[in-house]
Amino acid sequence: MLIRCKDRWFFTWRTMLLAIAAGLAACASPSRAADPPEPRIRVLVWDEQQPAQKQAYENFLGNQIASHLKTLPGISVRTARLDDPEQGLTADVLDNCDVLIWWGHIRNREVKPEKGREIAERIKSGKLSLIALHSAHWSAPFVEAMAERARADAIAKLPPEQRATAKLTTIPAVLNKVPAPDALLTPNVTYRKQPGEPVEVTLRLPNCIFPSYRADGKPSHVVTLLPDHPIAQGIPHEFVLPQTEMYNEPFHVPEPDSVVFEEHWEGGEWFRSGSVWQVGRGRVFYFRPGHEIYPIYKDPTAIKIIENAVRWMGKKP
Repeated sequence: MLIRCKDRWFFTWRTMLLAIAAGLAACASPSRAADPPEPRIRVLVWDEQQPAQKQAYENFLGNQIASHLKTLPGISVRTARLDDPEQGLTADVLDNCDVLIWWGHIRNREVKPEKGREIAERIKSGKLSLIALHSAHWSAPFVEAMAERARADAIAKLPPEQRATAKLTTIPAVLNKVPAPDALLTPNVTYRKQPGEPVEVTLRLPNCIFPSYRADGKPSHVVTLLPDHPIAQGIPHEFVLPQTEMYNEPFHVPEPDSVVFEEHWEGGEWFRSGSVWQVGRGRVFYFRPGHEIYPIYKDPTAIKIIENAVRWMGKKP
């Protein structure tokens, strides 16, 4: 404040002291730098790109998912396909991936087994998480991740003092064969302990399959079992997918940590259609819907589930 007196200007003492204090405070407390933005979740959508997808998707199923994710804040998206160099799974691509979304079907066995093991090791170490869709139950990454989880579960059931010395023998999974409804469930584990000897653990690895399926395009009724789970945020308690392929339990996989969604058909069949496993330090989410000739991922609820899974699984611990 200025006061005019006899054509001269004077600061009032109060105004001057306030100005001095403000200047000293500015010198003592430099302006704080803005907080850096949160890093984007790096997503790789891997798609076999089967020609039959053209019945439901103008530009393939994987690209449909990728196009939606690209419109969302905080997510960066790349796509890959089986016919890309190194099957679209170079070390550089995987090194820059937080969440791998995988769709495969009739060409599942063309993916090199060592690549599936490499991806499973990355999951186990916490470098990435996997979202396996529909017929990716027989994909190399999902099969290897389920084998890793089955091994860990088999050893974890032993008393702590026996785990380090246990001798684990595995029997390979039987892939590309549909089991009978009453077949021995896999994974299956037996324990044998001789006096003075380590425990012998025999593990039959999970076949990652189920006894029946039906591609008749009938609707499925989905129930959200865990509404508070991050993957279920904003998802109705019940919803209908107008056209699906049916899968029927039992699903030959390790017991999930969480079953978020359960699916039912009018014929009485049911399936654990949204299951989560912790595999080492990483996560695996299996979402059953997604048969290539039905537009599942044009459905707002189905694509919202994928978005939720990406955001939850892409967060670093």
